[in-house]
Amino acid sequence: MSQERIDVKKTYKLFINGAFPRSESGRSYPIFRKASKVLLAQPAQASRKDLRDAVRAAREARSKWQSATSYNRSQILYRIAEMMEGRRSQFVEEIMAQTSATKSVAEKEVSESIDLWVWYAGWCDKIGQISGANNPINGPFYNFTSPEPVGVVGVFAEPDFPLLGLVRAMAPALVGGNTVVVLASEKRPLSAITLSEVIATSDVPAGVINILTGLRSELTPWLASHMEVDGLDISGEKSRSAEIRTLATENLKRIADFNTSISPNRILALMDQKTIWHPIGL
Repeated sequence: MSQERIDVKKTYKLFINGAFPRSESGRSYPIFRKASKVLLAQPAQASRKDLRDAVRAAREARSKWQSATSYNRSQILYRIAEMMEGRRSQFVEEIMAQTSATKSVAEKEVSESIDLWVWYAGWCDKIGQISGANNPINGPFYNFTSPEPVGVVGVFAEPDFPLLGLVRAMAPALVGGNTVVVLASEKRPLSAITLSEVIATSDVPAGVINILTGLRSELTPWLASHMEVDGLDISGEKSRSAEIRTLATENLKRIADFNTSISPNRILALMDQKTIWHPIGL
């Protein structure tokens, strides 16, 4: 006699330092299907300690990611796009469940997300060429300017596009050699955790990408004021822009705020220009 199966529900956890912990507080919050209002999932609700752990992991991973060659970073990021392609159907289903999107609209968002990731991955070994310079100097010196990452960057995923809004914010920071702490969309976080599962099985070093789910009202002030966060991309958090900018002044964080998703300027906004002087003949 056949028996009816009980669905195995997926547990959506945080992604910190290459692992999937639950929130240290044990909290979670409900996410409902957009169409039916039926409970969809209970993602982890990150706490202040979870955020501190994520920043610490990003800080410790910074030197390894920055010291990788730009070509190697490009290869690693491109591999993520390949793996995203393999999870296409899962991303589509999650977008449809979290939004009112039809299947064709969800498929379009997934395609645009993968294409945008590939586009940014291709900039890893090119951004220095369009931004760096050999400066003319009146004297027996060489003078070079080249872009370098600012360090640890806090990223706010756009709330309305579960996957594309995440890629728009996260990819530019990674291309520049930064490590990231990402606040996923509060109401549509499932695509972010699925993407973290892709990242966990890729060649990205642990700690380079850390993804937190939870309440923006709790996490935003802590991320914006954290003294070991060097920059913020607030393009996905327009409603709290003034508050974030005020809190970020304590340690002069670099702030990026864009309305466009495709631009090398999004990469350069989270990089410093370093100038080196070198005597000719030595």
